[in-house]
Amino acid sequence: MSTTKSASKKRKHESISVEGVVVKLAAPTSSVGPLLGELQRRDLIATNLQSSLVLVSYPAIQAPPSIAFKCYANKKAKNESKQPDKAGIADEPELLVVGETDDVEFISNETESRRVADSGCRYLIAVHNKRNSTLSIFPTTKSPHILTRTVKALKSITPSAPSQHEYKQARNMLGETFGTKKAKANIRAQERNRVDVSAMEGVMDHLQQGIDKGAAGLMTTEEAKEEADKNRLIPPFDTSAVDPEDSYPLHNVIPEVEWKALSVSAFDQAESRNDRKALLPFRWSNWVNAHVDTTYADIESPKRRKKNLKILLYISAMLAFRQAVEHKKSVTKDALNEKLSAVPGVVVDGFISRFTETTRGSTSYASSSTTQTKLLAYLFALCLKVDNFASDTSIIAHDLNKPVTEINNLFKSLGCKISLLNDRERSRLGLSDKDAMVKRAILSAPLVFPKPRLRRK
Repeated sequence: MSTTKSASKKRKHESISVEGVVVKLAAPTSSVGPLLGELQRRDLIATNLQSSLVLVSYPAIQAPPSIAFKCYANKKAKNESKQPDKAGIADEPELLVVGETDDVEFISNETESRRVADSGCRYLIAVHNKRNSTLSIFPTTKSPHILTRTVKALKSITPSAPSQHEYKQARNMLGETFGTKKAKANIRAQERNRVDVSAMEGVMDHLQQGIDKGAAGLMTTEEAKEEADKNRLIPPFDTSAVDPEDSYPLHNVIPEVEWKALSVSAFDQAESRNDRKALLPFRWSNWVNAHVDTTYADIESPKRRKKNLKILLYISAMLAFRQAVEHKKSVTKDALNEKLSAVPGVVVDGFISRFTETTRGSTSYASSSTTQTKLLAYLFALCLKVDNFASDTSIIAHDLNKPVTEINNLFKSLGCKISLLNDRERSRLGLSDKDAMVKRAILSAPLVFPKPRLRRK
């Protein structure tokens, strides 16, 4: 028994070598798991480095067993250390593994091999000897080299990306084969809407002639601008004026015949503020009442005082006219004259002709959104003249019972900008510092109208 134990120990010592560990298998067909299973000869490539084996990973196909592989390594610079690494071998991913057959070339991809090595993917290599049923496991782990293949017959062909038409055809084919009902319906709709340019080559000249003939009656840019200016719901204006006073001439807003009919002599005879207020056709406007008091106190320039009182009287008449027609379906001329008894008849007739509409064969008048906008535009043009072309829109919005933004937009249609006044402008208008944060509608010359906004599709 001792002899048997001695012989067994001797065989175990002899099985250990510097190249690896020899493990005796129980049966010739057994293996040690999927990782250390049987490796074919074509998966092990001998090198002249200290490591005798290199592990590779093939692409979709494997090379034949007879193919010969070669390994190449980059030359190291002189200043680099010539000492081997801890494992005593060169850095494996730096190797270039190359092999070829008559039809295919195999070469390792350094980038992919380095990525696999950095991810920590390493293997133990074992060689199975079928004759004596032993498995030799090499103690050094290996990182696989990822091989790529190239067909030699295709190397001379330059790869080209598919054209847009080819890509669309292939995409439609996939959609028709695997797409949903909705996707297939979209593909068919696109095909129906597709224009065949080649079929139109013969009619292009005819179409161009039709376009030129149709465009003959179109307006030029200047003519279109002039027509758009005529259709603005604002008083007649002068875009070449360099003074805001001349941008909207007074008699373009108040016709001269109506201006002459206005009389402010009764204001001079009024003894109190309430008496002056009673002379106004519309007595509930804070803006008008405040400006009447300010204008009446102006004794430095009687001419300016009289002019501003006339404008304020006209504005009050416009507010009274607006109240008389705004919420009524129709109104007769006699009813308007009765309600506006304090306003000269020629002024009422002017209001009716400019700020109302009438149907054919009817003697009554009605106010529409267009005529209301036009009336407010004329009214605001007069407000700017009294305010030295810087009006507080919040007070006017309160008098009209409308949002400030709507009033601001109407002032912008006149060419105004809504902004704060600087110190110089406040000093010119005689305003205090408490008005520094009040936004006003400021008119400057020459006039610049806002550009129409384009709708986003």
